[in-house]
Amino acid sequence: MKNTPKLFISTAEAQKKLEYYCSYQERCHSEVIKKLQQLGIPQNQVDEIVVYLIQENFLNEERFARSFARGKHRISFWGKNRILAELKFRNISSYNIKKAMEELPDELYYDTFEKISVYKWESTTDKNPLNKKKKVMDYLYRKGYESDMIYSKIQELDRV
Repeated sequence: MKNTPKLFISTAEAQKKLEYYCSYQERCHSEVIKKLQQLGIPQNQVDEIVVYLIQENFLNEERFARSFARGKHRISFWGKNRILAELKFRNISSYNIKKAMEELPDELYYDTFEKISVYKWESTTDKNPLNKKKKVMDYLYRKGYESDMIYSKIQELDRV
């Protein structure tokens, strides 16, 4: 393993770097802490910088969680299960996860599910009906949609 030299930068320089880092895109606390550790900032200064970023509104975990949920659903078509797992992986509080899930209205959620399930069903060209069902189910499950929704949709699409 190659040893990389630690960068020695002042707290003020680190604050400026992290201001840009947080203003470029919404970040969660764990991403900011990881970035500060990569810069070689001591732990006591990491805490100071994180507090500063929160006070100056560069860092807001509720805003991050809401933005993350909206973006992943609208752009990547993720379901609630996958979004929930990713937010938990980033150590987001249950309160903020609940707020993030409010960003996915039922109508939008079901419309998206309908569109991607029909698209995947029509684009899967497997001749064996069981293989086709399995491929579509696996795809929708990886996207993070609920098993009961997937199962009923596959039954509906198979009848058509």
